[in-house]
Amino acid sequence: MFDKVLIANRGEIAMRVVRACREMGISTVAVHSTADANAMHVRMADESVCIGPPAAKDSYLNIPALIAACEITGANAIHPGYGFLSENARFAEIVTAHNLTFIGPTAEHIRIMGDKVEAKKTAKRLGIPVVPGSDGAVSDADAPAIAEAIGYPVLIKAASGGGGRGMKVVQGADELMSQLSLARNEAKSAFGDDTVYIEKYLSTPRHIEIQVLCDMHGTALHLGERDCSLQRRHQKVLEEATSPALNAEQREKIGAIVSDAMRKLGYIGVGTVEFLYENGEFYFIEMNTRLQVEHPITEMITGLDLVREQIRVANGTPLGLTQADIEFRGHAIECRVNAENPVTFKPSPGRITNWHTPGGLGVRVDSAAYAGYAIPPYYDSLIGKLIVHGRNRTEALMRLRRSLDEFIVDGVETTIPLFQRLMNEPDFQNGDYHIHWLEEFLARD
Repeated sequence: MFDKVLIANRGEIAMRVVRACREMGISTVAVHSTADANAMHVRMADESVCIGPPAAKDSYLNIPALIAACEITGANAIHPGYGFLSENARFAEIVTAHNLTFIGPTAEHIRIMGDKVEAKKTAKRLGIPVVPGSDGAVSDADAPAIAEAIGYPVLIKAASGGGGRGMKVVQGADELMSQLSLARNEAKSAFGDDTVYIEKYLSTPRHIEIQVLCDMHGTALHLGERDCSLQRRHQKVLEEATSPALNAEQREKIGAIVSDAMRKLGYIGVGTVEFLYENGEFYFIEMNTRLQVEHPITEMITGLDLVREQIRVANGTPLGLTQADIEFRGHAIECRVNAENPVTFKPSPGRITNWHTPGGLGVRVDSAAYAGYAIPPYYDSLIGKLIVHGRNRTEALMRLRRSLDEFIVDGVETTIPLFQRLMNEPDFQNGDYHIHWLEEFLARD
């Protein structure tokens, strides 16, 4: 097993990796910007290295500084967490070239799935159902005929996109070219690539994702689904496992399709295959070749530590599990607690003056925040994740309501009041929602 792991990230995910490594007897190295000198992951790791000034491009995205930190500390593996460099194929290649282990999939698979057009082609070839759409990149000249063949409304998407940038809904032919131009400009600005493709726009789908876990010895397992349909501007807000919309037969069917595809692909590590789900049909949208923010709810219903399994797989250790060993127990829900105004969603950096997290049976809080911690304005506003587990969805909802009431954060605004409002909504209580539901709910105000 690795002697020492460098964590190329910050915040709660860095703390999550520190905890897993400590339980495995592995030393950890935290890296940090000058703005994060007092961050909890820095305080909890065995060693720490400052890698640059506050701006992410000069610190957490500074590949030479990360490699140098490994050389200075003697770390022999890098865990990228999520975000930052976690899905950067070039980073994975550089790590390997320096005789270090990248705790994640191969650079080839990161590259394939990072290109939305290539990912869709690959998924289709592997037998995964896809949204009807263009076979690849779309030119301005071909766009009208392609959109007409698919049928309006259609969705223009950036090939290198994510987070809703470079994505435009087109209701009819009269607005196609203007929206195409806007999508290209957004994509170029955000990703340096104006390549786009077109696919069928589904009106009220759910966002269902399948967690996979694969080793180097041909074992590919699915760990069930997560329902991530509560979104604002294509950003997930709350997730559930299992989905209120699926039954055991549907779960096993799509899970088997995905795990079989990952086996054919030769995928290694954890990954998430994401779908839109409407009228009983699944449509592939993308694959994330990393740990997801919402991975704890899968851990709660399966009893598996996904970070531990990531590390073991990267070390070449067989999983030692079969699909029959995976049992789904109860129901789990995660709320992303952001330092944001719960109405306007304006970021609220500042000093946390009081911090009290809920506890009790079936309650977990993943966070790097603490009383006295000053949230810097330079990074994502996520400060914690509240995860609850119950024997069924009803129990999980009751536990969530109680836990939200116990969660105290003073000094900055948070999204906790939003979740408290959702608890009183019949549609949410009944699990009757889709990817546009939350924005429609917020628009009522």
